[in-house]
Amino acid sequence: MALIGTINASNDLGMKNRIINGNMAISQRGTGAFTQDATGTQYSLDRWNIYGSITSKFTVQQTPTTETGFATRIDAGFTNYLGITSSSAYSVGAAEVFQLQQGIEGFNTADLAWGTTNAKTVTLSFLVRSSLTGTFGGSLVNGAADRSYPFSYSIPVANTWTNVSVTIPGDTTGTWVGATNGIGIRVYFGLGVGTSVSGPAGAWAGTLYRSATGAVSVVGTSGATFYITGVQLEKGSTATAFDYRPYSTELQLCQRYYEIGAIVFANQNVISGSFVVPKRTTPTMVRTASIYSGSEAGTFLSFNSITYYVTTGSTYLGGAFTANSEL
Repeated sequence: MALIGTINASNDLGMKNRIINGNMAISQRGTGAFTQDATGTQYSLDRWNIYGSITSKFTVQQTPTTETGFATRIDAGFTNYLGITSSSAYSVGAAEVFQLQQGIEGFNTADLAWGTTNAKTVTLSFLVRSSLTGTFGGSLVNGAADRSYPFSYSIPVANTWTNVSVTIPGDTTGTWVGATNGIGIRVYFGLGVGTSVSGPAGAWAGTLYRSATGAVSVVGTSGATFYITGVQLEKGSTATAFDYRPYSTELQLCQRYYEIGAIVFANQNVISGSFVVPKRTTPTMVRTASIYSGSEAGTFLSFNSITYYVTTGSTYLGGAFTANSEL
């Protein structure tokens, strides 16, 4: 399992869907509501980053599905969705952005050959529901944030799940990360995007557009809801059945970027341990709890993508940590 998350994604290798946690089943950080901030580094459900130019304009929560006959995305049923609720009626400024996004690692997009004449077409599909109706938008963006493909989609009926499929031609120009641990593709879902950072839907642009021109602003209506699940990005021009992976596999794919772990040791000054899976890069580690006797609670001495080291003068230390190597 050590190679999970680093495989160069291919339909033949069992990772048809380049999105991780597209069925919103994993939420290591908790299932309570997350209030959006303006740092750009905030995550809610695993792998799903939330951002707004102005803080506290929407909340996000993992929500179980209860609707009868929810198996309406191709031939799959979903037990969870990511639920967004607007916290006020906010008028989005021209350069302001409110969005949900996932960054996809270059190892999992390199075979698409974007930035070359062999660039492959992809299809983005998902199941969405909102209290608002109209034309909504999003965008696919490169790691350098200087190439983008705004897309639009329709939610014709309020509070009703809608299947969406968007086919996107591969970009034959621009700079795209190859088989590395950097950002290969960013997938944005706009929740309120200003006019200067929105662009025409359906074409590649040599600039950063976060959404399509004229898209509905979710944060523009107090109490508006936006629910999404079954998100899939796959090679080809047709949306196929959702790529269900075993829960344990999906969790380990998520743990490459964020892990909650335990540390337990005694009567040693330097102790080493292993992560569940290798991290994407050297993680930022935070001790979240500790139990000890002695003069110190222990500090993280050093760590890499596989192991961590803790130094302590205590006779016993046990506790928990988080390791963060998000894109």
